[in-house]
Amino acid sequence: MHYNIKLSKKKFKKFQVLDYTMKNIFVILDGAAGLPNEIGKKSALDAAKTPNLDYFAKEGKCGLVRTVGKGIAPESDVAVVALLGYDPYKYFTGRGPLEAYGAEIKLGKNFVAFRTNFATIYGNSIADRRVGRELTTREAKILEKTINKKVKLPCKFVYKSTIGHRGVLVLYGKLKSDISNVDPAYKIEGKFGVAKNKNKMEIQKVKALKKGSEKTADIVNSFVEQSIDVLSNHKLNQTRKLKGLLPANALLLRDAGEKLPKFPQKKKWGAIVAMPLEIGIAKLAGMDILKFKYPECRTNNVYKFLFKGLKETIKYSNLYIKKYWNKYDNFYVHFKECDIPGHDGLPEEKAKMIELIDKKFFSKLRKMKDFRLIVTSDHATPCKLKSHSDDPVALLFYGNGKDKMTEFSEKSCQKGSLKTRLGKDIMKLVTK
Repeated sequence: MHYNIKLSKKKFKKFQVLDYTMKNIFVILDGAAGLPNEIGKKSALDAAKTPNLDYFAKEGKCGLVRTVGKGIAPESDVAVVALLGYDPYKYFTGRGPLEAYGAEIKLGKNFVAFRTNFATIYGNSIADRRVGRELTTREAKILEKTINKKVKLPCKFVYKSTIGHRGVLVLYGKLKSDISNVDPAYKIEGKFGVAKNKNKMEIQKVKALKKGSEKTADIVNSFVEQSIDVLSNHKLNQTRKLKGLLPANALLLRDAGEKLPKFPQKKKWGAIVAMPLEIGIAKLAGMDILKFKYPECRTNNVYKFLFKGLKETIKYSNLYIKKYWNKYDNFYVHFKECDIPGHDGLPEEKAKMIELIDKKFFSKLRKMKDFRLIVTSDHATPCKLKSHSDDPVALLFYGNGKDKMTEFSEKSCQKGSLKTRLGKDIMKLVTK
């Protein structure tokens, strides 16, 4: 039997469904979001000249995202987990294991893993949590080798430097991960590392947060004390000081975890990511990592290195989306670099990075047809705070209707029809 049903345009829009055969491109502009009065009266994102992002905003729908929840200034780990559609309260198990897995460290059944930073301390005071971002890859690898050789613990361990000041420590054995951070910039709330705005930065002695974690706390405190002694007396750091550079004389540990999360698997996803954290998350989510070699840092000019890394990420993002267009239904692209000027309080540098991504990446997407695009940030990194904040971030969804917005910015997007959503709900825009 055939029924001839006529719908008005208004009712037809209500019953429209997405074409799930369309390709999806999901882009995270790490830390790109900020607050007004960074450049003039505007945020760095608002001040940046982004004609291509503005085009997608005009032709798409906009809104805001609280990646984890109101009052939570998240780290990238829990925020990315949420944005990929996983409830962080259900699935997140700590940053350390994600970083270790992404850095290709063998974990086994019994371990506790940590994210680490090389830092500069004087006494207990932290002069710089990232050694002024001036540590080369070669220097980090030399220090890595010395730490693994000279630090002695009552358990097997592996320390591995990754990119820049970043690194991973894994302790092996039947240990518990419910301990506080050495790094005072982030406090532990449940399993989440939450950013703290603190003027006075001092290295923290680790404490057990639950019964049974005392042994782990003691081992970590011993590791920190020994590594400070080893690093402070290292010839490399003596040479750095003679050159007027900050010494990498301490390791700040944070975000312990003792198991990997078990994410429901994503099918036909290709991930273009460079940092161990995002690599670990994407692999555990079932994505194929579309690998490229991130540049080694060979200079103490950090922004020269960062722009080089950003250009490589853009280059391979364009290449792999084109090359694997028929293989994958979904692409996840993560631009890490634009977060760093926020931490350094340099809004002009952040704007330049956003403009570069717009000019070299989003311009290419404008030439493509029949795809959906989601663009957002994992968190805000306001240049005034030099830290993450709990402020909502801009959201753009192109490919299923439009709001007729004028631009892609925090201020403009708050007027969009998508309103304010939680990070874990964003994937529902493009999946059943």
